Amino acid sequence: MRYRSTDPRPHPRRFRRPARALTVLPLAAALLASAGCVTGDKPEALDTACAVVVDGSGSGSANKGFDAKAKLNASIVPFMQDQHCGSLAYAPITASSKASPCHISDVDLDPPSESTDDVAAIRQNARVKAVAGAHAMLTCAHDTNGGSDVLGGIARAAEALPSEGGRTALLVVSDFEQFDPEFTLTGKSIATPEARRKSIDKLIASRGVPPLSGMDVYPVGYGMSRQAKPSAFEPFDAFWTELMVRRGKARVHDDYRR
Repeated sequence: MRYRSTDPRPHPRRFRRPARALTVLPLAAALLASAGCVTGDKPEALDTACAVVVDGSGSGSANKGFDAKAKLNASIVPFMQDQHCGSLAYAPITASSKASPCHISDVDLDPPSESTDDVAAIRQNARVKAVAGAHAMLTCAHDTNGGSDVLGGIARAAEALPSEGGRTALLVVSDFEQFDPEFTLTGKSIATPEARRKSIDKLIASRGVPPLSGMDVYPVGYGMSRQAKPSAFEPFDAFWTELMVRRGKARVHDDYRR
């Protein structure tokens, strides 16, 4: 998505570790190895409420699509670190994402500590737990019925985050190919501005627009099957831009997109 943030607040610098860096060591080992990187007597506050959405549909499999697991592994640790996540919630993408039985409890990424505790190590252990939770959610989503209710997964995650009182950030590991029992995103359905308007109206008629106002959204895998063809990607991009930015009022960033 080609978005520009209008938020005057500075955002953390992008974490540009190549994806392969997280595959050299197990994620837990990579996290714990960096536990000593935090310096100073008073650690920086982790004040962002975060969530991750993982695509368990067929298009998110390594054999048929964009490999959701690989994309998750390459992005979740940088996301938590860059965005100063103090907590992490989870949501799946399945045929009916909001009704999916997949549930993983939120993780506190900044647990209470004493003045004598190694806060950096405590936080890194919490991130290890958070990564495990994301993998568990993805496994559950893969094992449920097929389909890809992307909008429902985003809405479920957004509703799990506080609506006011601080910054919120959402990592969405999905190609954004919406196809569920009630709506399928096709080339014809988004070919023209009028077609896109009608498709969005149909999609949100009974579901509503996710509560994304003011939220920072970071897609991973967005439109991967369409990027090679401008004629396919441009209307797809215009569809989601209208839905998430203009109607949902989200701020969408490309930090972890590739």
